[in-house]
Amino acid sequence: MSTLNDLPVVVVGAGPVGLAAAAHLHERGLPFTVLEAGDVPGAAVRQWGHVRVFSPWRYNIDPAARRLLDDAGWVAPDLEALPTGAELAGDYLQPLAEVPQLKPHLRYGARVEAISRVGLDRLRTAGRDTTPFLIRLADGQEVLARAVIDASGTWGTPNVLGASGLPARGEADVAAHLEHALPDVLGVDRDRFAGRHTLVVGAGHSAANTLLSLADLAAEHPGTAVTWAIRTTSPARTYGGGDADALPARGALGSRLRAHVDAGRIRLLTGFSVHALTPTDGRVTVLVRHADGSEEQTSVDRIVAATGFRPDHSIAAELRLDLDPVLGATRALAPLIDPNEHSCGTVPPHGVNELTHPEVGYYAVGMKSYGRAPTFLMATGYEQVRSVAAALAGDWAAARDVQLDLPETGVCNSNPDESANADSCCGPAPAVQSSGRGLATGISGGLLAAPLSLLTLDAAPADTQTGGCCAS
Repeated sequence: MSTLNDLPVVVVGAGPVGLAAAAHLHERGLPFTVLEAGDVPGAAVRQWGHVRVFSPWRYNIDPAARRLLDDAGWVAPDLEALPTGAELAGDYLQPLAEVPQLKPHLRYGARVEAISRVGLDRLRTAGRDTTPFLIRLADGQEVLARAVIDASGTWGTPNVLGASGLPARGEADVAAHLEHALPDVLGVDRDRFAGRHTLVVGAGHSAANTLLSLADLAAEHPGTAVTWAIRTTSPARTYGGGDADALPARGALGSRLRAHVDAGRIRLLTGFSVHALTPTDGRVTVLVRHADGSEEQTSVDRIVAATGFRPDHSIAAELRLDLDPVLGATRALAPLIDPNEHSCGTVPPHGVNELTHPEVGYYAVGMKSYGRAPTFLMATGYEQVRSVAAALAGDWAAARDVQLDLPETGVCNSNPDESANADSCCGPAPAVQSSGRGLATGISGGLLAAPLSLLTLDAAPADTQTGGCCAS
């Protein structure tokens, strides 16, 4: 059997964070293999290719990846422009996956089914830390690894529509009428929404994107109706920081959404949870339960469940993980990202120390590392994998020197039932913070419907989702 030092580090997932991990491992001179379930790099990113992110290119390019690309003659995009998912995949991830230092180490169509230790289940302790990891693929092949960096993300495991963390009664029966986050309302999915009544459930940026697209569609197609339902009693956090947001596109998103609600173009229901769904004459009857316990029914054609995502740790069931019981992140990371506690989108810089499990050599990074917290940022994931790669190379000084340079959110209030404007809460946000300020510009938190004018429409400055001021 191979010893640990003879084996590569296996990276699960060839998305932005997975490929960044590969770039850092290459710079450290560590052998690696990237296993990607899709047929192309950034397969999940391409599924929301029509959507534009809030953060400009300069926050979305990993430094080690940039060095590889520059050496290959890559022409960088305008670093202040806002890329779409398609541009992120086509103009950054695809060229990165093609550089000769990475390309031979990427395997596509390699879906990971389970991760364990060779000859050891979770109960066995003797020799565990010196035994190679065993990665079993869906096709039955097995790969051995010195360490595992799991950057598989959460895109494939969206949250359910019902309250209490459980599917609504009948949710499976209306699958033909149900959409998950970020359908291409103005593009390939237009015919499913034009002239129909759509209910959007969720209080994050993904919901806001879809609502704005539906409002635009309604202006073009009479009979298109839009209802927005949130569980909290106020949409304040969805509206965001407005003019105080250091990312103008994100502030404009909330301002536009508020203008549509105030004008009656989008009907807003607050204190709302989906209790039961019933297919009825080609439509869906939705039984809703209000915060006071009362119930009512409404009938719609389509439902968009923009309710966020959750991690799937089942592939690591035979590993010894120490997960926070609330978020599903590591116990050390959870207090830093808990959306029930933090405000202003503050996510301190963190790395290998906060990502370490009792299973030595296994690290969940990127979106998956945040569990159910909806505040992930690509730049945060890049710093995670830089730190992990340094630790695997034995450079603990670099591994523990974690830093981030992120713009302020301009959103300060983590209480969903309060409305505080930026001036009364934190004051106008500076353009850049170097103290590890976090912001929601990951897949679940930082998406911006394209196109979007940065001018607010018919709206006064906005006031300040389940789960935190910078939640998705």
